[in-house]
Amino acid sequence: MSLKDQIIEDMKNAMRAKDSERLGTIRLLTAAMKQKEVDDRVELDDTMVVAIVDKLIKQRKDSIEAFTKADRMDLADKESAELKVLQAYLPARLSADEVTAEVKAIVAELGATGPGDMGKVMGAVKTRLAGKADMGMVSAAVKAVLAG
Repeated sequence: MSLKDQIIEDMKNAMRAKDSERLGTIRLLTAAMKQKEVDDRVELDDTMVVAIVDKLIKQRKDSIEAFTKADRMDLADKESAELKVLQAYLPARLSADEVTAEVKAIVAELGATGPGDMGKVMGAVKTRLAGKADMGMVSAAVKAVLAG
């Protein structure tokens, strides 16, 4: 079963269980998926769905940070609940050590030598580690490897 099918099935289960919070979050996700399909005129595969989930998770984290600074814990809690639902759709993430090892291998393959090659390395890393690692952690690892 594809990730897209799993999400639709989970939406149906949330409807049956009358789990309104989970249902609302899954509906946001399905709306984002449909929007991407309509805008790009494509059928989403698992990689594209993971990218959408990643984007929504990043938005939730940014919102949580903003609401916490504004002392709006009610809204931050709502965003946290949505974040937990969305994280269930991500594949297992690589650890920091695994990310660093992958980055070192890619740098060696490309023959990158310094910070000037950051763009070239990030392009290769994004294609290989998309959905498998947090891109903020990946970017930090690339900077560290190229600087060292």
